[in-house]
Amino acid sequence: MEKKIKFVLNNKSEEIVIDGTKRLLDILREDFKLTGPKEGCGEGECGACAVLMNGMIVNSCLVAGNAIEGTDILTIEGFSKTDRFSVLETAFEDSGAVQCGFCIPGMVMAAEALLSKNNNPTEEDIRIGISGNLCRCTGYNMIIEAIELAAKRGQGLW
Repeated sequence: MEKKIKFVLNNKSEEIVIDGTKRLLDILREDFKLTGPKEGCGEGECGACAVLMNGMIVNSCLVAGNAIEGTDILTIEGFSKTDRFSVLETAFEDSGAVQCGFCIPGMVMAAEALLSKNNNPTEEDIRIGISGNLCRCTGYNMIIEAIELAAKRGQGLW
């Protein structure tokens, strides 16, 4: 059954008529042409589809359209317009934490979720913060280093 859904997407109020069982990932990619969140496993295990929903990291492949009514959704496309993104982007580049790039939007969103709650994380905090995200190319050491570097460089932003 189709339903009108109102929510905020990347700081802009949106209204869309959808089948309420349609996944948030599909809404973002098909209806809004936002391709940062990717279909990886489709089971909430890889983090490639990660977005922030009311400031919390979620796997958009597991969120039904009905659940986004009245929420605030931030994708990598919206986050990329912020100063905090710039700090993370540079830290990921400087640490060599990007290879194929498939997982990186989800990793960056996980880093944002972590740093917005803990701006001075330990390595263990970072490992826990990115634990829902898989990377098959770079490995995790460079990603952890990138988040540590971003935390240092971004003092005062988070």
